[in-house]
This record gives sequence, structure tokens and C-alpha cells, in this order.
Amino acid sequence: MNDALLVVVIVVALGFDFTNGFHDTANAVATSVSTRALSPRVAVLIAAVANLAGAFVTTAVAKTVGKGIIDTGLANTKTVLAALIGAIAWNLLTWWLGLPSSSSHALIGGLVGAAMAQSWTKGVQWHGVAHKVVIPAFVAPTLAFGVAFVLLVLIYWIFQRMSSSAANRTFRIGQLASGTFMAYTHGANDAQKTMGVIALALFANGSIDHFYIPAWVKVAAGLAIALGTYVGGWRIMRTLGQRLYKMEPENGFAAQAAAGATIYAATKYGYPLSTTHVISGAVLGAGATQRLSAVRWGVAGNIVVAWMLTIPAAAAVAAAFYWPIQGIF
Repeated sequence: MNDALLVVVIVVALGFDFTNGFHDTANAVATSVSTRALSPRVAVLIAAVANLAGAFVTTAVAKTVGKGIIDTGLANTKTVLAALIGAIAWNLLTWWLGLPSSSSHALIGGLVGAAMAQSWTKGVQWHGVAHKVVIPAFVAPTLAFGVAFVLLVLIYWIFQRMSSSAANRTFRIGQLASGTFMAYTHGANDAQKTMGVIALALFANGSIDHFYIPAWVKVAAGLAIALGTYVGGWRIMRTLGQRLYKMEPENGFAAQAAAGATIYAATKYGYPLSTTHVISGAVLGAGATQRLSAVRWGVAGNIVVAWMLTIPAAAAVAAAFYWPIQGIF
């Protein structure tokens, strides 16, 4: 039964990775598509390949998720399964509503909720949640906002003598690079979260004698998120790429470059960021260079509400599923 449950957990984890890919497709390609730098299908294909490449960068984030959020000595495969179901349920709901909420925070919330259902507060490493998740959740989008704002001001200053048609051509080409970089860093940060969860399940089941990320787990997680990215998340792409404000190629380039740099730095240090939070902050920073009224703050407010609800909502769903899972298995 334990091995059968482990197989179920791995399949569900890869399913979560797939939903992460199609839920977060917009993160990497919405700005490229909205500025007409790339066609939707080409942009999604590039993002899928870059996501797959990024999955093999490092395992720092995977280790944070796998052993820095909940107590690995108390968790078991049932805990992990409940966490994944909570995360997937929230991902699907927000995808259906077209809200760019965080797949990462849905997974963190699922882990916290399932661990609390199993072992109450002692099952959660609260210091890790605070310092690796909550604080970066506020710092990273703010940093991306500032970097995008400053970068776009510099772009306007440096290229002020360039004609608008020449600037559009230049930055549409630039978005090919910045969008690919953004997708690469997305794969580096997000695919690792599923790697960490699968490794946690393997360790809890006794299939590995110490916590590490097996090579086959890296490959499977990278392929799952790449496939999900190729399927595409068109509902969320419209919100992020068009409804926040009308973007031009230079805005898209600055937003993608700022978000990619922020995510890359965080990945190196093992912070499981919400790439949705970061690119949204960068998009708003780029938009604010025009005038504050250029940004549709009401839409931005709805996104923030979705962010704030994600961890507790996914935690509640995961906790609710823990008890039926306990009875079935």
C-alpha cells in the first residue's frame, strides 16, 4: 500500500507541475504577446523550452520546499498527497476565474494545511515559512517594481532620439531575449518546487535514505512544467498582458528583464518565489513610468486579493482532504 500511495503522490505531483506550467504561462509570455513581439503559439513554445532548460539550474529551491517548510520527521506520503490536492484545487479555481494567483504559494499553503491537520502547529517550520516565503513575497514584487521603473526610465533617456517605429522594432527583438530569460528563471524556480515535494515523498516513504533530488525527478518535473507551459494559460495571459495597462514593447522588455533578474537572484539563494507576484510587480513598475493613472489599479487590487487568499485557502482545502485520505489509505 505504501508503494502504491507513493506512485499516486508522484503522479499527482507531476499533475500539479503541469497545472503550474499552464497556470503560469502568462508570467513569461503575456507581455511579449500583448506587445505583438511574438505570436501566442511561438511565445508559448519558446517559454516551454526555456522552462525545461531552467529546471536543471540548481536544487536550492527544491531543498527549501522539501525540508524547509514542514517537519520531514513528522510528514508522510498522505501529508504530501493532501498538500498537492489543496494546491491543485486552488490552481484550477483561479485559472478558471482568470486570476494570476501564485502556484507556489498554493503549494506552500497546501503543505502547511496538511501538516497542521496531521500534527497541528509542530508539523510546520514557521521560521522557514516566514523567512523563505512570507518576507520574500513582499520584498520580491516591490524590488521588481523598482527595477522595472528605473530600467524603463533609463531606456527612455538613452533612446530618446530614436524614432518610435525603430524603437518598437528594437524592443520587440529585445523581448525575444527578455521573454526567454524570464521563462528560463521561471523554470528554475517553479519546477524545483515539485522536485522538492517528490523528494519529500520519497524520503517519507523510506525510498531514499537522506533528502536529495534524484536525477529522474529533475527530468520528470522539467518535462511536466514544460508540457503545461505549451498547453498555455490564455485566460490569465489576458489579465496580465492587457488588463493591467496597455503595454508597448519597451514596457514589456523592462518588465521581463526586471522580473527575470529578481527571480534568478532568489533562485540562487533558495527562495521559492511566486513568479506571478514578481512579474505583476514588474509590469506595474513599467506602467507607472507613464503615469499612475495608466495602470488599472482596480484589476491590480483584485490580483492582490487573490494573492492574500492563496496560502490560507489552499491550506484549508489541503486540511479538509487530509482526513479522507487518512481513511482511504
